Amino acid sequence: MCRNIKTLFNFEPPATEDEIHASALQFVRKLSGFNKPSQANEAAFERAVAEVSEAARRLLTSLHTHAPARDREVEAEKAKERSRLRFG
Repeated sequence: MCRNIKTLFNFEPPATEDEIHASALQFVRKLSGFNKPSQANEAAFERAVAEVSEAARRLLTSLHTHAPARDREVEAEKAKERSRLRFG
């Protein structure tokens, strides 16, 4: 799993379009092996990002849970603490 792709479901406020796009971009980069595609591959790369973004948006809007929504700031603090413990 790519560590740069963050969980987007069940947060308050919900994931933004920018967050969904960034997640899709990271996913396509990982699959393709390109950080920035060549001109010959740019159209296919951008199309894939758009399609993955749309699929992610549909997924996020169709998921349901009974768990309370997570707070972004609390989760960010937890991540910082895990990083501090891991890397010192």
